[in-house]
Amino acid sequence: MNKNNRKEKKDNLNILKFIGPGLLVTVGFIDPGNWASNIAAGSGYGYTLLWMVTLSTIMLIILQHNAAHLGIVTGLCLSEAASRYINRTLKNVILVTAVAAAIATAMAEILGGAIALQMLFHIPIKVGSMLILVVVLFCEFTNAYKRIEKLIMLFVSLIGFCFLIEICMVKIDWGAAATGWVKPVFPSHAMPVIMSVLGAVVMPHNLFLHSEIIQSRKWNLKEEAVIQRQLKFEFKDTLFSMIIGWAINSAMILMAAATFYQRGENQVDDLTTAGNMLTPLLGNEATVIFAIALLLAGLSSSITAGMAGGTIFSGIFNKPYDIATKETRQGVLITMIPAALIILLIRSPFQGLIYSQMLLAVQLPITIFTQIYLTSSKKVMGKYANSTGLKMVLWAIAIVVTALNIGLFVTGF
Repeated sequence: MNKNNRKEKKDNLNILKFIGPGLLVTVGFIDPGNWASNIAAGSGYGYTLLWMVTLSTIMLIILQHNAAHLGIVTGLCLSEAASRYINRTLKNVILVTAVAAAIATAMAEILGGAIALQMLFHIPIKVGSMLILVVVLFCEFTNAYKRIEKLIMLFVSLIGFCFLIEICMVKIDWGAAATGWVKPVFPSHAMPVIMSVLGAVVMPHNLFLHSEIIQSRKWNLKEEAVIQRQLKFEFKDTLFSMIIGWAINSAMILMAAATFYQRGENQVDDLTTAGNMLTPLLGNEATVIFAIALLLAGLSSSITAGMAGGTIFSGIFNKPYDIATKETRQGVLITMIPAALIILLIRSPFQGLIYSQMLLAVQLPITIFTQIYLTSSKKVMGKYANSTGLKMVLWAIAIVVTALNIGLFVTGF
């Protein structure tokens, strides 16, 4: 084996050490908010909203890589960079809205976990929400989640792949699906669901979180070769993880379309009913297994939502995420406690999930414009500032997301 082949093989093995931040973000692809949005899209509109998953995933790959790029090059997360390079008043507005988005995310994740507890043990949702809150805060403040993180990711991912396997077992109209993936369609009264799919995929808090957790790899950022290698590995990690997320989100919509829409049933408004989609593969215990996966997804994504809230809030004070600091702890509490309290006021849990994801899409333009400004600035990024071509792509994404928000407000919620 020659020297070049050995180097290529070593690089291919090295990338395994760097896969992780992208996969942690991908857990957000199969969280309760995604399940609700995808099931509402498939059961209510068939294959016609698959294009939103495709568009959202393409945007997410570019935005997540760009956010990670910021973290690798500067050693700062998006929140810290905003505090350091944007004037105080504007920075506070940006980050306060980002915290609000993290609260909306946490509300959906806690609610999903509570729905799972109701399915499994008949615990009332409001009581279950408080139980989920206590468990998540314990995991956050003791770092206990690190011990079960891989197990949660494995189990939840297996359920996601169950949807992928099941699309081979049910009757899918692949012609309609192929068209749905690439042809934008705006059915009547569908904008809230379209925006919820967007918000469930391109989650603002994940852009903040990815720019923070990418720094968990202790790199020597002073060496040019090290930075270049990390940027290459990070992009492969992000691309790999986001493609998996696209496949799982698409599979959920396909299954909902085949299971409910094609049978002429009304739009599903209950995650308990959604568990029946897994019956062909998992048998009569499908709903129980679905509920266990929903519980673990709710717990894991609630933890990452709390981490994101802690990251954003710490950044307001120009400090990194560190659960030992008061700023991070306050950020976690400010995110998680209001999220749980909001659930006490919600009448329809499923609609609460849908609208929480929609609100993420409403905040998204603020985060994207902030990210474009920071990653395009030579003062912030030096020679790694966005190229002209990348800036054009990022601006196109920002314009599309803003236009969709305008459409939402014009057509009504």
